[in-house]
Amino acid sequence: MTATTPESQLDALIACPTCDALHHVTVVIPGARARCHRCGTTLMAPRTGAMTRIVMLAATAAILMVAAVFFPFLELQAGGLSRQSSVLGAVLAFSEGWMMPLAVAVGAMIVALPFARLLAITYALAPMALGWRPAAQAERVFRWAEAMRPWAMAEIFILGVAVAMVKVAGLAKVTPGPAFWAFAALVLVTVLKDNFMCRLTIWKTLEERRRS
Repeated sequence: MTATTPESQLDALIACPTCDALHHVTVVIPGARARCHRCGTTLMAPRTGAMTRIVMLAATAAILMVAAVFFPFLELQAGGLSRQSSVLGAVLAFSEGWMMPLAVAVGAMIVALPFARLLAITYALAPMALGWRPAAQAERVFRWAEAMRPWAMAEIFILGVAVAMVKVAGLAKVTPGPAFWAFAALVLVTVLKDNFMCRLTIWKTLEERRRS
């Protein structure tokens, strides 16, 4: 029996992202789930063809994001007057004077970061979904996408808009535009993408494909 080095021992362990409990890495068949023995958090949940589905959903979400930004988002009608607004127009409305930081924050969190994350995920996973070696700097790009996940707030934006529409409905007629439905579809596609994504499996696949 050969001695096991400390480095290889660490490579054979994973920590629960919720409670930090350590577990030995085991082979999990597609469709099964490996859960934390302490808190029950899902650690691994590989699925057959999941990487291809993630890439397709990420590309779909990116297309929906483009439509959501440039198409009319809402139309307000009150007192015989009507006004349409897009997400881009709403961001640019705060682009002057001391409101500029707000415009930058809104544009970054609901448009730029979500779109950049989708492109990063597609870049990191698409070559492996095709059976190729990972792209250059794929690990770093995927790590960045994961780090930016809490700051990409497209889902929070559409939820806030839905609440605002309920409150404004008594004062004016609010008609959702194509961009509103594109944003709603974007949220659903994002939920599906996250449901298919097993991050630990992706990291293991990145390491294995890089070594091969």
